[in-house]
Amino acid sequence: MQPKALAMAITGATASLMLASGAAQAQETFEWKMVTSWPKNFPGVGQGPERLAKLVDEMSDGRLTIEVFGAGQLVPGFEVFDAVSEGTAEMGHSASYYWKGKVPAAQFFAAVPFGMNAQEMNAWLHYGGGLELWNELYEPFGVDVMAAGASGVQMGGWYNKEINSLDDLDGLKMRMPGLGGEVMSRMGVAIVNMPGGEIFTSLQSGAIDATEWIGPYNDLAFGLHQAADYYYYPGWHEPTVMFEAIVNDEAMQSLPNDLQAILRTAIRDVNQDVLDEYTARNNDALETLVNEHDVELRRLPDDVLAEAKRISADVVAELAESSDMAGKIYDSYSAFQDKVVNYHAISEQAYYNARNPEGDTTTAE
Repeated sequence: MQPKALAMAITGATASLMLASGAAQAQETFEWKMVTSWPKNFPGVGQGPERLAKLVDEMSDGRLTIEVFGAGQLVPGFEVFDAVSEGTAEMGHSASYYWKGKVPAAQFFAAVPFGMNAQEMNAWLHYGGGLELWNELYEPFGVDVMAAGASGVQMGGWYNKEINSLDDLDGLKMRMPGLGGEVMSRMGVAIVNMPGGEIFTSLQSGAIDATEWIGPYNDLAFGLHQAADYYYYPGWHEPTVMFEAIVNDEAMQSLPNDLQAILRTAIRDVNQDVLDEYTARNNDALETLVNEHDVELRRLPDDVLAEAKRISADVVAELAESSDMAGKIYDSYSAFQDKVVNYHAISEQAYYNARNPEGDTTTAE
């Protein structure tokens, strides 16, 4: 065989091997587990992971499948972070304030009392450097993190007694996580932490006197109106909760680039979809609670809100001082909030004031 012909034959054979290798890689399949902190298929927050798994399966043509486990099915709801970090599961879906004992600064990425709402948080995370800081915080634990849904402004909580002043909070036992729970603790409330699936029975049995969960859509699904008499607003403690998708770093790196892109794109889709669903469903659920179940909707007293705001500033400042990383996150968060508050004063807030000139109104009352 002539040298030129031999070279062409070798080149052709090499190209064929490369194509075959690429085809084999393209057909490689991955089967993942996702653990969550929510009851299986729970409306809103529990259905977000299910939608994510379905999207990834469709977009990857079955090359990446994700089996979703509700809280307690594979690991307890409060052990999701450890399970993903240790590789027990490739993915998790939860809220970062559940890890405050392990990563205190993670609370900035879930909910900050009197802080940014969902629209503002998404802007900070995706265009203000927040997501990069979140990943920097989690890097020592071997996980990647992405925003994977938001609740929007939550409700103030369910109470089995009227709250007419600060004095009425003293001695109450209440389920409230994160920074909001710390604020309430300093206001005389005994804070009890528990996953969502335990709330109803605890409230019904008297193990707790009050609870916050998410909002009308989820609260109605849990039947909390059957266990408490009074439903308070506004949710000062959680102007939104950002839900997180955490991915074991080694598992992520094992995926080819196109599957990594598919996973990230699907998570970004679910991030918006969960918020959209809450915005839509909360409306009807609140009407059902008030008009069909005779729930007493109440506004928290001004002195309670004023004291909560005062103490919140102290609690957040103390968290910021707890570590260099916490301070770095706080500086970014607060700088972005200052800017967005200034703009929203003449945009969102000004529009709400013009649309609702009577101020604090609700059609449900």
